[in-house]
Amino acid sequence: MRREWKPEDLIECWTMDEAEVELLANKSGATRLGFALLLEFFELERRFPRREDVPRAAVEYVAGQVGVEAAAFAGYRWSGSTTEYHRRQVREFYGFRTATVADEDKLVFWLAEQMCPKEMSRDRLRAALLTRCRAEKIVPPTPTPGQVERLLGAAESMFERDFTARTAGRLGPAAARLGELIAVADPDPDAGGEPGGMRSFLQELKEDRGPIQLETLLAEIVKLERVEALGLGEGLFDGVTEKVVEGWRARAMRMYPSDFAAAPEPVRLTLLVALCWMRRTELTGDDREHVEVSALALHLIAASIAYLNTHLIQIVLREEAWRKRLTDADRRGLSALFWTHLNLYGRFELDMNNHLADLPPAA
Repeated sequence: MRREWKPEDLIECWTMDEAEVELLANKSGATRLGFALLLEFFELERRFPRREDVPRAAVEYVAGQVGVEAAAFAGYRWSGSTTEYHRRQVREFYGFRTATVADEDKLVFWLAEQMCPKEMSRDRLRAALLTRCRAEKIVPPTPTPGQVERLLGAAESMFERDFTARTAGRLGPAAARLGELIAVADPDPDAGGEPGGMRSFLQELKEDRGPIQLETLLAEIVKLERVEALGLGEGLFDGVTEKVVEGWRARAMRMYPSDFAAAPEPVRLTLLVALCWMRRTELTGDDREHVEVSALALHLIAASIAYLNTHLIQIVLREEAWRKRLTDADRRGLSALFWTHLNLYGRFELDMNNHLADLPPAA
């Protein structure tokens, strides 16, 4: 409920009609004002308020309608038999009923089946629950906020059990290969990574890929090939939104191998699949061929730059004076090509005695 109200909004939302005024016939003082505010608040929110939920501007406006000082609202009692009677009157007037245990079970099933596969935000799930209660003409489980949180927690737990069991059941032989991702000890902070200073594939999947460069792109393609070698298949997350999968991936990013090992198997496998699945999606999107062509283009550019650098160095070294003057350290300072080529698959021995063909003159 918003706290600030303009006069025109108060008139539109908090003005009592004749039928509502009739319910005040035998009420006076704080009871009259408190009941009127209870009635109007429920009409707007379809739930009962706490004292602090009622805006001050609404108290003053409704007090003027019912002929009671606004200060009398402080004397309205929010618990006891009188309050329960008032709430029953309000429910009957608007055609609502209190939630039974069966109603709460239905709400939990509805949240788990319809909302949790789409949304992970507690605030949005709570709003969906209240909207559902209004549609079913059920008073939300109040006044204790913990009752609503209990229903949300039960729905999330039910969804997690169903979701993880379904995902694990779709994996087939890939489940065993996923288990190998956590077959290492927790990383040693003093070693800067995994035991012995080595990074596991799981750690690589969790790392940010950094800016797009040739080396990082080629490394990501290697990761993609390793992910696809797991044989995860398609349709593992049918029935849930990408937002939910991303939430599970974020959860996996915060976990160590020992955390995965301690989790129930369906949960562990779902977390690992979400991590691999979203990493693959980040790299390939909908078109892996486009990514591979981009990598080849970057590789071609790198090779062209290496060719030009080599040619420029050869122009300098054609002069005998420079050849004799430059030491090995000087040559290494000119270019890394004196040690290795940009070929990532092995050492390239560069023979500076055999010159590349001259480039054609500029047009």
